[in-house]
Amino acid sequence: MTDISQNPQARQHGGVTLRVAMPWIVGAFLILVLPFVFQSNSAITIMNQMSITIIFALSYNMLLGQGGMLSFGHAVYMGMGGFLCVHVMNWDMFGSLPLPVLPIFGGIMGMVMALIIGSFSTRKAGTVFAMISLGVGELIAACSVIIVVFFGGEEGISGDRTYGMPFLGYEFLSQIEVYYLIGFWLFVSALLMFLFSRTPIGRMANAVRDNPERAEFLGYSSRWVRFNSFVAAGFFAGIAGGLFAISYEILTEENLNLVTSGSILLVTFLGGVGVFFGPIIGAIVFTLLQTVLSLETEIWSLYVGALFVATVMFFPSGLAGVLMMHAPAFKLGKWQMLIVPYIKTLVPAALCIVGIAGIVEILFHARHSAVGETEMTLFWITFDHTSIMPWIVFAVLAIVGFWITRKTAPDLVEAWHAATTPDEVSR
Repeated sequence: MTDISQNPQARQHGGVTLRVAMPWIVGAFLILVLPFVFQSNSAITIMNQMSITIIFALSYNMLLGQGGMLSFGHAVYMGMGGFLCVHVMNWDMFGSLPLPVLPIFGGIMGMVMALIIGSFSTRKAGTVFAMISLGVGELIAACSVIIVVFFGGEEGISGDRTYGMPFLGYEFLSQIEVYYLIGFWLFVSALLMFLFSRTPIGRMANAVRDNPERAEFLGYSSRWVRFNSFVAAGFFAGIAGGLFAISYEILTEENLNLVTSGSILLVTFLGGVGVFFGPIIGAIVFTLLQTVLSLETEIWSLYVGALFVATVMFFPSGLAGVLMMHAPAFKLGKWQMLIVPYIKTLVPAALCIVGIAGIVEILFHARHSAVGETEMTLFWITFDHTSIMPWIVFAVLAIVGFWITRKTAPDLVEAWHAATTPDEVSR
């Protein structure tokens, strides 16, 4: 019998398997322990929303990142799955149905909608596909106001998850119980989507995205590859819709309109479509900005939009791409060379951003505050916006921070090249 410990190929295979499995082990561990770190109901609610957005973003990445299909109507499949789940909640037989299986109904609804819409939309690619998805999305959003019996009109439709049959003694009355239910589906859905990307159809979706003519030459139908990816993405979007129905117990027209479709496009681009975990990062960052930052300022969407524009212009591979860019420096053991240049450049850049944000916030408060209301609180400091001193302070931060950043940027670029270039090449 062969000794595995003395077989280099076996050891290499075991190392690869462990490396692939480690992120999933860490992810499962984080899902389990995060409620013990953030114990407030508001924090758990944010984490629930974050988990739902991650599933939704990963399903969208199956279209855009893997298949190259830019869709402006992906919220339709999430919304339709959520609406069906709310109707199941209001069904008389819901009391004999365990709540954890409810997202399957949403997934099936999303898949059926994807089968219908994908049967004609995936015949085209590029701009034509994007325009078809936009038209379908607007059509369904309009129907949600007209077909009141299913969508509930402008008020939407609500349900009660506690009417379901208890599962292992849990009735899902508290947010922590709902969190673990959503966390379970997050782990399962993300794993299944990752495995789908490793299947032949998932691999061929990448080929169709990059070179559809060559894929056709090899004997694969580009249309059927897009169609299968489209249907799979609709299924997981429906799962996200079912989890949304469980968490919030209400669905409205907002869940399937163009705004929601545009938001998930922003989330996916922000995180990065080039790697699998990119949408996960984008969903986490966007949810924190949407929930935490919105508590501090009314113009939080302005900052999100500016971040999105900056990402598309300067980091088209997204936040995940920025992290992956550091891989060579870590492999070469030169990442320490970047610490000091990063501090010298990023700290002044952050001060510049603070200065610009301060000026924008003062202008917004001066324009929209009530008559006689001159005091405002910004960065935990209360001051009078009519005073000249806050303007001077923020202007100095913006100008000085920008000047220092411009001055130290060349040193950062030089350090970057030195840290990512092997010594043999540099010599």
